[in-house]
Amino acid sequence: MLRDFLRSRRARVTPEEAGLPLGPGARRVPGLRREEVADLAGISVDYYVRFEQGRCPNVSDALLDSVARILRLTPVERIYLYEIARTSATHAPRCADDQQISAGLRLLLENLSTPAFVLGRLLDLLAMNEPAHALFRGLGARGNYLRWLILDAPGKAPYADWNVAAHEAIAMLRFDAARHPHDPAVAALVDELTAVSSEFRRIWATHEVELCRNGRRRYRHPLVGEIVLHSERLHIPNEPDQTLFTYSVVPGSPSDAGLRRLTRTTDPAIATSAVRTATSASRKTDSVAGPPSSTRSASAAPRLVPAPPSASREARAVPLPASSAAATDTTDLDLPCPGR
Repeated sequence: MLRDFLRSRRARVTPEEAGLPLGPGARRVPGLRREEVADLAGISVDYYVRFEQGRCPNVSDALLDSVARILRLTPVERIYLYEIARTSATHAPRCADDQQISAGLRLLLENLSTPAFVLGRLLDLLAMNEPAHALFRGLGARGNYLRWLILDAPGKAPYADWNVAAHEAIAMLRFDAARHPHDPAVAALVDELTAVSSEFRRIWATHEVELCRNGRRRYRHPLVGEIVLHSERLHIPNEPDQTLFTYSVVPGSPSDAGLRRLTRTTDPAIATSAVRTATSASRKTDSVAGPPSSTRSASAAPRLVPAPPSASREARAVPLPASSAAATDTTDLDLPCPGR
């Protein structure tokens, strides 16, 4: 993991960009050589080679900072480098099957009147409310955002730009995998998606690393047309592996009206079984969260939609990236693509 990541990042930086003179003759590799990085970092080539191969678990902050600077890593890539450079084989993986959301978080989701969901380890979908169920069709059945995005969503997802969503989601999985390198479920999910999706293979090979960014997202739903929402990513205190994603709407906008119509089309039977009843670790809940509009009444708050009993550890979920748009529904904003 460390070797491939550093090799990909060395390939992005030219000698000129690193302040090195351009030597005679053609270069056999793109970007910086290992010996050039070692020279710029002020260490021996042998030590850098061992570091890049992951054989220096006690590498210093000074060296990591130096390598990050030389390779021009982004802030998220710098964090990722620290994670994978100090991976210890003695760390036992936590069981992702034990993920549960708190009663307070379930209540919060139930009271939100716009789409909202909670993602856990490896982007597993832990809970989603009714508006999220209506907007992200089929996500609850999969139970994992990335599996849904890659296997089900390319032709069905409500994203204006599926490719941007896929890049962001896969980059987030890579970042999460660095935090839990000894979890066999990571390799299982990657192997599964690699076997069935050429797009996943292509994006995974780029070693993009990113966290889902806040911003405006544009969706296209077959029942109500285009909807523009503002996404916020909120970490859950005392639960470092859980993240609440909320999708708010501009009050009185066409998107507000469209979202209200979409919510009314949801099968009432789906909303009658609340997430609060699913407290065992073996039963996960779909989740999609969104901050309530100030114009919406408490009586309009949706109920949570539980994941089907068949949803297993194999079904995980990822934060919903998507293309962006302005809150006025008329002006599009650029949604940063991981690694770009």
